[in-house]
Amino acid sequence: MSTILCDVEDGIVTLSLNLPHKLNPIAAELQQELRAQLARIRADRSVRALILTGAGKAFCVGADLGTMRDTGGQSLGDATAEWMQTLSHPLIQDLRTMPVPVLCAVNGAAAGAGVGVALACDIVIAAKSAYFYLPFLPKLGIVPDLGCTWAIPRLVGPARTMGMALLDERVDADKAVQWGLIWASFDDELLLLEAQKIAQRLARLPAHAVIEARNALEASARHTLPEQLHYESERQRELIDQPAFAEGVAAFLQKRAPEFPGR
Repeated sequence: MSTILCDVEDGIVTLSLNLPHKLNPIAAELQQELRAQLARIRADRSVRALILTGAGKAFCVGADLGTMRDTGGQSLGDATAEWMQTLSHPLIQDLRTMPVPVLCAVNGAAAGAGVGVALACDIVIAAKSAYFYLPFLPKLGIVPDLGCTWAIPRLVGPARTMGMALLDERVDADKAVQWGLIWASFDDELLLLEAQKIAQRLARLPAHAVIEARNALEASARHTLPEQLHYESERQRELIDQPAFAEGVAAFLQKRAPEFPGR
């Protein structure tokens, strides 16, 4: 059985984590197959947007603790760190650098490293029954990983991040929206329909839009205000002379929707 289900429709690819009987842990096979699918999407210039979701009742519950035994003579800590650095970290980087917008539709529990996987996507939506949970320190004595300690404080601030890390509480979908952790929540039965609607909007963007948005936000985190103002003007210097801007202006003047080419 494939650990990743793939569906393609009108330039939108939907990838579903597919170990539902285990609530979709990030097993090595699943990560390898997900990376292979992402590589194919990266190379396929007909793809305009990507939806990542989970099969069954959960999105992703993180590591499969029951399989963390055979280390080939290494300590479990050494083996885990090596596994993360050679497989899990490249997966997060793959998601964060995709040439198309990535929408995560969290259909159920996102726990542990599953939170990191979700937050590596550009836009995150969730079913009303979904929740986000960091059991690392209160249950296991280890730090949140797969980018959780990078992404969460940037989204919700240090106070709420510390609460999530230490208090062993689930953050439900509506609270996640209220906090700014995710974009929106929907009734469970509407989640994938709404995901498709959002993905269709993303697919109509200029092909470079998501890359420019990511780069601008990352630059703002390291820049002073004058530096960021300069960054913005330099990007406009280049982008205003590109075909997408000309099409956008023409569409505005002609009172029609712009039609941007693909990658």
